[in-house]
Formats: sequence, structure tokens, C-alpha cells
Amino acid sequence: MSTDPSQRSVSPPATEPGVPLSIHDLTVAYQRRPVVWDVDYQAAPGRLIAIVGPNGAGKSTLIKAALNLVPRISGEVLFFGKPYRRVRHRVAYVPQRTTVDWDFPVSALDVVAMGLYRQIGWFRPVTRKYRQQALVALERVGMHEFARRQISQLSGGQQQRVFLARALAQGAELYLMDEPFAGVDAATEQAIIGVLRELRTAGQTVIVVHHDLQTVSEYFDDVMMMNMRLIAAGPVETTLTAENLRRTYGGKLSLVDQVSQKMAEQRR
Repeated sequence: MSTDPSQRSVSPPATEPGVPLSIHDLTVAYQRRPVVWDVDYQAAPGRLIAIVGPNGAGKSTLIKAALNLVPRISGEVLFFGKPYRRVRHRVAYVPQRTTVDWDFPVSALDVVAMGLYRQIGWFRPVTRKYRQQALVALERVGMHEFARRQISQLSGGQQQRVFLARALAQGAELYLMDEPFAGVDAATEQAIIGVLRELRTAGQTVIVVHHDLQTVSEYFDDVMMMNMRLIAAGPVETTLTAENLRRTYGGKLSLVDQVSQKMAEQRR
């Protein structure tokens, strides 16, 4: 699907409750310098979706702006046809691991229980019932035995799994994840993608800022290709083309050629 601004028509965001994420005319700037420009996008439900692009392309900013974590210059974002503040409980966010203060004195179980605070209530004790729910979420990501471990004592991959468990405990319908595979080992990467596939099977939608083009076709159903603007979006097999890669990544021809060759081999 082409998203060339000269070719596409501008339409208002979808208000249908079945559309997990709808973005219309989104522009974000830092110190008057645009980092996301005039983006329109609608996510299909029940899909694993990758956001790819070069460094500085606005991938993480897009997610943060959608969640009102950074201000927008213009644009409207709807989740399931409503503003984020009205459906916050249906949306889970996993931030980049490097943005978290891992020295905070809490255990892995405490972190996961934070995903249950809408059910528990703020400043109320985490009862046995909710601790059990948190333990189940930790077990899903292979971290059950580390429940009592301080998060500062966990490896980077283990910390990432804990944050994924917190999102799972929330029981959301849409998951937004900012580079969950960055800096993790192969076992953690496979554990994470296994959980994401389980979410898709259950009908949830997962949108992931992803840095490894070589695994996009293996891990994801759809792809958003960004370089400040949305270059292209749609199913991986028809969108992750040599032409769209060149438009997104510019002169990095060796990278484009490697991914194009892999896609061609998969189509045979």
C-alpha cells in the first residue's frame, strides 16, 4: 500500500471500535524540528506489526505521541475508536529497557503487579489473588523462578521479559512495544516472539518498534516503514520490497540488497 502524500487521500481517523489504532495527520516536533510528519495509519486487528526505519526516523516517537507521552503539533489518535484516556486499560505499553530506572528497589513480582493496579486500586495492598496473577504472567515469559529477585540483579534479557510479563498481566487488547528485542540474547528473543504469537492467536494486536530487518518477514504479519513520514504500510510480503526499502533507508544499499534477497528466497 503506497503512502506517498501526493497519492493518498486524507481521511478522518476510523471510529469503528474494531480498529485497535487509528492515526490521522500526526506531526511531532522537538525544538521546532519535525521528527514525525503528517502520518496517517490504521492498524488491522489481530496482527503482529513491525515499525521499521533508520535511526532518527521517528519510530519510538510515533508510539509515544500516540500514548500522549510527548506532545503533538497536530493530529488525532484513536484506540478502538476512542481517545486513549477512555480506553487506557485496553492498551499496554512496553518501553525501551534503557529508559527504565532499574535501580529502583522492587522485585520482578512487584513490577508485574503494577500491571494489575487498575484492578487492585492505587495504594492498596497486593493480595494473594493478584500476586498469583502476576506469577502466572511471569511463568508465561519463563521468569517464574525470579519472582523475588530485585530487578537490578536481572540481566537485560530477563528485565525485558519482566516488562513483557507486566503488560501481559494487564490483559490488554493492544500491545505497543518499543524495541523489545534490543540487547537480548537469542533465547529471550525466541521467548518473546513466542508470547507475541500467542497474543495474536488470542486475537490481540501487537505493534513493535523493530530494528532487525532480517527477521521482519519471519516474525511479523504487517510492516510500517518510516523515515519521518510513513513511507509504506501493509502486509510484509507485499510491502517490504526493494523499492520501499530504498525509499526508507536511502543509500544503505547493502542492507537493502540483503533483505530483498531474503524476501525473494521466501517467495520461491
